[in-house]
Amino acid sequence: MTDSTSSPTGSLTRRSAADLAALLRAGEVSAVEVATAHLDRIADVDPAVHAFLHVDGEDTLAQARAVDARRAAGEDLPELAGVPIAVKDVVVTRGTPTTAGSRILEGWLPPYDATLVTRLREAGLPMLGKTNMDEFAMGSSTEHSGYGPTRNPWDLDRIPGGSGGGSAAALAAFEAPLAIGTDTGGSIRQPAAVTGTVGVKPTYGSVSRYGLVALASSLDQAGPCTRTVLDAALLHEVIGGHDPLDSTSLPEPAVGYADAARQGLSGDLTGVRIGVVRELGGSGDAQGYQREVSAAFERSVAALTAAGAEVVEVSCPSFEAALAAYYLILPAEASSNLAKFDGMRFGLRVEPAEGPVTAERVMAATRGAGFGSEVKRRIILGTYALSAGYYDAYYGSAQKVRTLIQRDFTAAFEAADVLVSPTAPTTAFRLGEKLSDPLAMYLNDVATIPANLAGVPGISVPNGLDDAGLPIGLQILAPARADARLYRVGAAAETLLARSEGPVLDRIPEVAR
Repeated sequence: MTDSTSSPTGSLTRRSAADLAALLRAGEVSAVEVATAHLDRIADVDPAVHAFLHVDGEDTLAQARAVDARRAAGEDLPELAGVPIAVKDVVVTRGTPTTAGSRILEGWLPPYDATLVTRLREAGLPMLGKTNMDEFAMGSSTEHSGYGPTRNPWDLDRIPGGSGGGSAAALAAFEAPLAIGTDTGGSIRQPAAVTGTVGVKPTYGSVSRYGLVALASSLDQAGPCTRTVLDAALLHEVIGGHDPLDSTSLPEPAVGYADAARQGLSGDLTGVRIGVVRELGGSGDAQGYQREVSAAFERSVAALTAAGAEVVEVSCPSFEAALAAYYLILPAEASSNLAKFDGMRFGLRVEPAEGPVTAERVMAATRGAGFGSEVKRRIILGTYALSAGYYDAYYGSAQKVRTLIQRDFTAAFEAADVLVSPTAPTTAFRLGEKLSDPLAMYLNDVATIPANLAGVPGISVPNGLDDAGLPIGLQILAPARADARLYRVGAAAETLLARSEGPVLDRIPEVAR
């Protein structure tokens, strides 16, 4: 696999979004040239990676030509205008297939755009296509897609994380400079960690959920997936801010994130208090954490300390029950949200092979044929947890644990400005390795889930490689509405790692070059 598209300024597909934006503003390249380079790259490598479910090159180029025309007319364009983007297939896009990775929605063409897609269009970001994902965002490996797994560009025999493995893989394979993901329990951050990219889960409600195919409405959050922290900050400013169409939308505008990232690029963290979370792999003997992951985390904490940060250890005891609480709350909400896929209104319709055609039998046949095994498993779990006689014992108790987790975060942020931990306990595992053991798969989210239960923002940045040459992630968490702190500390961590080891993606194997 090779990237044959280049410009006098170097390979366009290997440029950051900020660099591409600068080249576009200076007139050194056109939006059509940038889009063409990435479409050629997709044609070259995606048959092996399978990051995309749908690509419409003609539409992408039409969007790019429109940006070039606006720029030629002297229009003052947004900073990222002309920089192409990939969008996770759980985000509704008008007239473009949106399947949420499920056969039950195969071929569905939405009649409207999600709010964040509207904002991307208004900002002039041409859409390259829709990326692969675990069905209805249920999974940690993108092996549960109804359209086949995505592969990790670092090693095509390994998973790219999930549920947003397609977006992360597209970035690591240099098929897109920017991508959109969604994070219900780590589905932006965990794929970022195992692909050597950057992923941000914003504060709950700071990016509109209008037009997302819902999994768990109190947990889902869309956010930026990029290759640099500055790029994530710039994209967050495009998609964030209040939306009257989303009743959970926060009133604050999405501003100041890029400035915070640029401040962090100096690598100076003087005066910043960083809390190491004991229950999220912060202790040296943390069980279940790969040795190289723990060692890389310890090195990063030492580097942050050397950069002027004050590091303290914090304890959040309720985090130990977060995984169990999450896997009661999420299935319960999923069983409710997915009830609309009944073969009656839209999507797949399957009639029973024999016997009377009743609403109940059509619904059973459609859901049986259209849903995959993981979706069925979670619907059954959620329906059981919400059933009469079990609601208080399971769902009600999980919500009480959620409150305790929120209180632990509040106490921790009194002692520290941000919290840090490994993003995932291990690096990318092999395809098929954990499919037969759902509980082992669920454990991949142990460090990311608490942030979703509390609604606080988190970022994963690259943190070196393990002994097998696979990426490791560093997670940074901030209080709700303090997303700017993520970008300052994240950019500083990115700078410090680049100084000591060089950019992680510079060491990706030839398979993705």
